[in-house]
Amino acid sequence: MERRLNWGLIGGGEGSQIGAAHRIAAALDRKFRLVAGALDVDPERGREFAARCGIDAARAYGDWREMLERERVLAPDAGRLDLVTVATPNVTHYAIAKAFLEAGFDVLCEKPLTTTVEDGAALVAAAKARRRVLAVNYGYSGYPLIRQARAMALSGELGRIRVVVAEFAHGFHASAADAGNPRVRWRYDPRQMGASSVLADVGCHALHLACYAIGQEVRSVAADFASCVAGRELEDDAMLALRFSGGAVGRLWASAVAAGQMHGLTLRVFGERGGLRWAQEQPNQLYWAPSGEPTRILERGAEGLSPEAARASRIVVGHVEGMLGAFANVYADLAEALAARRENRRPAPPGPAYPTGAEGAHSVAVVHAAARSAAAGGRWVEV
Repeated sequence: MERRLNWGLIGGGEGSQIGAAHRIAAALDRKFRLVAGALDVDPERGREFAARCGIDAARAYGDWREMLERERVLAPDAGRLDLVTVATPNVTHYAIAKAFLEAGFDVLCEKPLTTTVEDGAALVAAAKARRRVLAVNYGYSGYPLIRQARAMALSGELGRIRVVVAEFAHGFHASAADAGNPRVRWRYDPRQMGASSVLADVGCHALHLACYAIGQEVRSVAADFASCVAGRELEDDAMLALRFSGGAVGRLWASAVAAGQMHGLTLRVFGERGGLRWAQEQPNQLYWAPSGEPTRILERGAEGLSPEAARASRIVVGHVEGMLGAFANVYADLAEALAARRENRRPAPPGPAYPTGAEGAHSVAVVHAAARSAAAGGRWVEV
């Protein structure tokens, strides 16, 4: 029987917007078991919730520093952690991830990886120096048809990629009446968010999908930021023009004031031979329009998809497989990468495709370049 990997979680406690998604995703394929955690900023509340999650009292910690000191001395045969997930507020990511990487742990960090470019580069360097895995939870990259789009783009089926258009525009912060709501207010506080709000918060998902799908990085950006709700220090709407390393150009819209939209994550990729379009709210279909031919609908789970898409599907065609399954694919990729390293073998084909620390650091660099561009009236800025 395959050994389940020991998993620790920092943050993501009761009431957390993302914590439950991590716990379900990590458990979905029975590759990880939650054995340790520092789940809440309130120590007692965190320990109590850890008990309800099935964590033994001896490994339910009051804070991440206590967790690090106790867990770092455990040997592999004593249940040492195979992976630590950091799901805490943005400004804490760097210190926590760095400490665990330097102690020899593999880390999955929530996005954004850090709030500064320098800290992102430092985490990538720390992971490389200790030969540890550093991944970032751009969980939407785990959708089967995103992986299909990536396989088609990278194989040349679309021809040379010309244009990428990505959006993540929702309307949940459109009301000025939410100015005092603490669950909204912190997202526009530069002391907690850094240089950007909506672009760093949700737009980074669209940015990552654009880069991930075509296998190119952003080389320069021109941006326009707007604070549509009075009193916000950071932007609640952002429009970016992008130039990619492989010659493609891109357009990205991120917004929290698109009133009436529920989620709004979409991706379109246009090459010499045709275009693709996908929407997160209808994730089972990828629209493929070869030039001069009728549009085709590629269905998740159907025959004839790429090995990358096939491996990312768990249920038969026609059934909905959503966000939790996509996040679970990130955990499944990490499990395979960690098992392959432990067993001194190559990962099983087609190979893990989790979002790397380098990808996370690149997203941070693009966000900061966009903030500089917006402050300079939208001039082009090198990343």
